[in-house]
Amino acid sequence: MNQVSMLINGERVDARDGATFQRRNPLDNTVASTAAAASVADAKAAVAAAARAFPKWSSMGPTERRGLLYKAADALQAREAAFVKAMASETGASHLWAAFNVKLASDGLREAAALTTQIGGEVIPSDVPGSVALGVRQAAGVVLGMAPWNAPVILGVRAIALPLACGNTVVLKGSEICPMTHGLIVEALQDAGLPAGVVNFVTNAPEDAGAIVDAIIAEPAVRRVNFTGSTRVGKIIAMQCAKYLKPSVLELGGKAPLLVLHDADIDAAVQGAAFGAFANSGQICMSTERIIVDNAIADPFVAALKAKATSLPLGDPREGPAVLGSVVDMTTVARCNQLIDDALAKGATLVCGGKADSTLVPATLLDHVTPEMAIYHEESFGPVKAIVRVDGDDEAVACANDNEYGLSAAVFSRDVARAMNVAGRIETGICHVNGPTVHDEAQMPFGGVKASGFGHFGGKAGISEFTDLRWVTVQTTPRHYPF
Repeated sequence: MNQVSMLINGERVDARDGATFQRRNPLDNTVASTAAAASVADAKAAVAAAARAFPKWSSMGPTERRGLLYKAADALQAREAAFVKAMASETGASHLWAAFNVKLASDGLREAAALTTQIGGEVIPSDVPGSVALGVRQAAGVVLGMAPWNAPVILGVRAIALPLACGNTVVLKGSEICPMTHGLIVEALQDAGLPAGVVNFVTNAPEDAGAIVDAIIAEPAVRRVNFTGSTRVGKIIAMQCAKYLKPSVLELGGKAPLLVLHDADIDAAVQGAAFGAFANSGQICMSTERIIVDNAIADPFVAALKAKATSLPLGDPREGPAVLGSVVDMTTVARCNQLIDDALAKGATLVCGGKADSTLVPATLLDHVTPEMAIYHEESFGPVKAIVRVDGDDEAVACANDNEYGLSAAVFSRDVARAMNVAGRIETGICHVNGPTVHDEAQMPFGGVKASGFGHFGGKAGISEFTDLRWVTVQTTPRHYPF
């Protein structure tokens, strides 16, 4: 049960040396999945299979590619129950979060399918008489996609869907934390009838991750790399890509601020803050990490947010409905506990929740957080959130920008023009007015700035990342040469 094989050239295979590794459930330490532990030779075989499949896939008509991706979306959605079970087992995710993952991932495949006929170019005026000059986009080659565990279906699909739509073939390196979940994505693609080698799937033991990734990036056939995960690992991948001059798309860590201006609708801001802060127990790159509230309305806002946070169900997702399931491991618990201790020691106030002794961590709010506290700067990546009180818009913006990250942000105000002005001053790749920091749609240009990475997934912005732009000319009349 729960055995995870790799997929190379359309065949389910184990590691050549038979090696495996286990992922254990974060709540009770039972074995959640046992997956093949790839060697470097296995990884290179996956790249070779993708390279062999590339010429036929890239020359396939867009309508045929679109049809296969639509079938994959249907096959993925049909596996919702299996995804819910796998995510609860491997990462402790709630049914609500897992089902949302499947829905958005299916949308992502359908949006990618729709884009197969949108990979256009342009005619560029030329100074040479009779020269027709074209800017043409074409598939780059083999794409390495790497997705994390926290939104495994959404991000696993995002790593491969648009590259496939653009005519690339892919190698998906599954997360060591959720190999079974990522394997289900590949099963859906296979059921849709994608040709052998178009999608390849590699899993590896945690201790082998560096060697496997380095070997794949080094392969000449690999022309693009995309990675979603921590800033620390993203910097390592960026250096490897630079070594081999491989373009990369990196979506990394975040410390998303949510600004509640003095004229905000308090109830709307509370609902947005609670969703952004506590969806998937705060384990989302866009999670609201700093709630920056104007002193003029801070007391009623904090009281209302406390009531909302304490009402959120917490429990084992395998045993019934929960908003907050298990966090991914005890390392997260230790980090959150340490942030709580540090903040309280330096003068913060515990509004609700508190320290945990298991991976069931309650929704926790810390008020009166200041820059001297670690949680002001560091990503908790858990359901422990900081409230910072400020006076006026300028102070709110300064607080929002006082961080190395720049992925998502939100601004709440009844005056939309004012909120848009504030949003324009916040240093993030994404900002939502009167909406939560956690918001994703497949057609949107998704990406960050500063230490949150570079490049964009989604829509036409993503097409630019996963294709090569070529200048092609056709001389239609005799050309004059100077000699």
